[in-house]
Amino acid sequence: MIEAQLPDNESERIKALKRYEILDTILEKEYDDITRIASEICETPIALVSLIDPNRQWFKSHHGLDATETPRNVAFCAHAINTPNELLIIPDASKDERFKDNPLSTGNPNVIFYAGAPLNTKDGFSLGTLCVIDHKPRTLTEGQKESLKALSSLVISQFEMRLRNRQLSQANDKNLRLNKQLSELVYSLSHEVKTEISGIKFLSEMIQEDYADKLDNQVSTWLNLISSRSTNLYSIIEGLLDFTKAINKEIVYENFNLKEELENIKHLNNWENKYVINYIDCDISIKQSKISFIQIFQNLLSNSIKFVEVDESIISISLEIETDFYKISYKNNSPGIEDKYHKKVFELFETLDKKKGIGIGLSIVRSIIERLGGSIEIENLKDENLGVEFCIKFPIIKD
Repeated sequence: MIEAQLPDNESERIKALKRYEILDTILEKEYDDITRIASEICETPIALVSLIDPNRQWFKSHHGLDATETPRNVAFCAHAINTPNELLIIPDASKDERFKDNPLSTGNPNVIFYAGAPLNTKDGFSLGTLCVIDHKPRTLTEGQKESLKALSSLVISQFEMRLRNRQLSQANDKNLRLNKQLSELVYSLSHEVKTEISGIKFLSEMIQEDYADKLDNQVSTWLNLISSRSTNLYSIIEGLLDFTKAINKEIVYENFNLKEELENIKHLNNWENKYVINYIDCDISIKQSKISFIQIFQNLLSNSIKFVEVDESIISISLEIETDFYKISYKNNSPGIEDKYHKKVFELFETLDKKKGIGIGLSIVRSIIERLGGSIEIENLKDENLGVEFCIKFPIIKD
């Protein structure tokens, strides 16, 4: 028996192998399917996905063989990784000086025929092989050889996909941690800023109250402006806090009755005299994020109060169930929104009337809906009593 020499790039090859973090992982159907197909195509009883580490060959998949690893010094695959650009084919190990007294050939599992296609990374490192084994001398047809090469490329594709998924998962975990830290910072700073703003507003009002008879009109105007701007700034900070909470809140799905929750929002805000709400097919239990729905419609209803320039807001809310989505239409008797603003109103700090809003409410609505996997769009209606329709689609969550 002749042991395989170490590849010239052995240290870098081992680093590449470890980067994939696949050694000693559980069996996976994707790899077992590949070895089963390789065995059938090449008409051999055994097919393996074999990885060569410093001391052993370890099998990610072992079709037709109970063993999970062997010492590296007896591994046929240790020879195969030294010829990364071609198949290593041993028609009859008993007649090959390298393998004729190899314990894997003279004993269990009786390797007589061997064909191994190196598993080459895009960086040129051979991590191991996809190999087929028989207990008798034989060879492969050209078609079988090409199939074995193609399947070895599929194994590497699985490795690469696994690596990318892990990297994406790690990046996502990192982003979540950063978002949490940023949210905590924004929350902390916002409260500090709110305290200072409240102090400025309080001082301006105290000056006006205590020195009213000593202030000329210009100074009073300035103090009123300071108080007014402080109030606006306070509202912006509050809006930013709401926005931060909305985009970071954990999503929990539960069953709830849509009409009942909409009625609860109206009652809790004492909006009975401000809204006439017509419900169409809303008295139904749906499964979604209830707390998200409450915030969405809280903002939409608040928006209606601000921008509907009539004594009473007339709202129509209807629910349709499509194949994979709930479609909710929210209509109100606002004056309508120009087409060019239909997307812009959902952007942060965009508002059609800065005297009535700071442009955060609808941005929160869109952010929540998109986090739930849905979408929202606006359509102007021609009916003079119903001016704007918000069309919302939410994916149906299966039990």
